[in-house]
Amino acid sequence: MTGFGEARRRQDGLAVTVETRTVNSRFFKLSVRLGEGYAALEPQIEKIVRQRIRRGTIQVTVRVERGASPDDFRINADVLGNYQRQLESLQQQRKTSGELSVESLLLLPGVIDEKTGCRADCAGDWPLIRETVEEALENLAQMRMEEGQAMTVDLQANREAAVAELEQIKQRSPQVADAYRQRLEERISTLLAAREIVLDPADLIREVGFFAERSDISEEIVRLYSHLEQFSAIMQQPEASGKKLDFVTQEMFREINTIGSKANDVEIAKHVIEIKAVVERIREMIQNVE
Repeated sequence: MTGFGEARRRQDGLAVTVETRTVNSRFFKLSVRLGEGYAALEPQIEKIVRQRIRRGTIQVTVRVERGASPDDFRINADVLGNYQRQLESLQQQRKTSGELSVESLLLLPGVIDEKTGCRADCAGDWPLIRETVEEALENLAQMRMEEGQAMTVDLQANREAAVAELEQIKQRSPQVADAYRQRLEERISTLLAAREIVLDPADLIREVGFFAERSDISEEIVRLYSHLEQFSAIMQQPEASGKKLDFVTQEMFREINTIGSKANDVEIAKHVIEIKAVVERIREMIQNVE
């Protein structure tokens, strides 16, 4: 599911900011962006993320800033002396005079050495980074939970719509054979009347029996009811259930397709189309469910 979580922490001159984002995906895909010198922490961050998220494309951005200390700055005496000698030589060549102030020399490039980046060993920074990553993931989980609650309401509404359409199919199913018998009897009677031939009722009953057997969808209806009930039960489970819901949805498609191909009835076909549309909406939504 989509979501965003952010956390900031500061301790002993070290400031850590973590942003986590997720977008919909059937599989787990993680991208970690770390500052210079912190690449070694990526496996540890991935371990934390995998403990909380199983599906989706996840992006984790970690920014670390360290406050400056007096030891971070050094005057490069060699560079300063070189500047001074060059400027004095230039004054002699141009026969100019004037005192070279230390303040002006300190502004020249390279005179002040400033330490940049983090320590080569980032183990000391990891505890604060870990805590910030965990807090950002907690905030992300809260946002995803709110989205999940709204999605649950929508999924249940679609499931109930499918159940209502299936109930119409169940009520219509026993009438299909009778409707076929009437159509067949009228058609054959019209054809035979011109030739003064009487239709044998036994032959009609036999043909209707064959049709009823071929178009019997009672088993498919029972199985589809079962899948819809199972779908509702899985949604109530506390653990991650996205893959289970995906599998049950595939089984729903299979049963409704079989019903549509076997029923051979216009009224049932209308309800089959509606159920297919509902199940397709369900399938699209559960791609976002972890």
